[in-house]
Amino acid sequence: MQAEGKTLLINYWAEWCKPCRKEIPELNALAAEYDDVLVLGVNYDALPAAEIAAQARRLGIEFPVISDDPAGLWQRPRPQVLPSTFVIGPDNRWRATLVGPQTVETLASALGLSGKHTSE
Repeated sequence: MQAEGKTLLINYWAEWCKPCRKEIPELNALAAEYDDVLVLGVNYDALPAAEIAAQARRLGIEFPVISDDPAGLWQRPRPQVLPSTFVIGPDNRWRATLVGPQTVETLASALGLSGKHTSE
């Protein structure tokens, strides 16, 4: 999985996870604010694609959601705590796993980002 020179955030979520619901608007905002970051969601329950899409709509997820768990691409175990977010650098190497609900500020800090980076 290559993000073409972008920092990749792979966020594990589930519809039943209250902290995930709190974090989703923050991930949406981060994805909209930074062109050099790609946010991808992974449904923790590994449901069929149609159900994942329906849940993503209900939760207001605006970033792409993928059906297959990519954890093995970076030799990482599947997270056991939700929400969890893998940080993958522009060089396609795993950098960190963030556990618990994040905010735009904590995500930007973990990524070393500052200011607005979208092209306007």
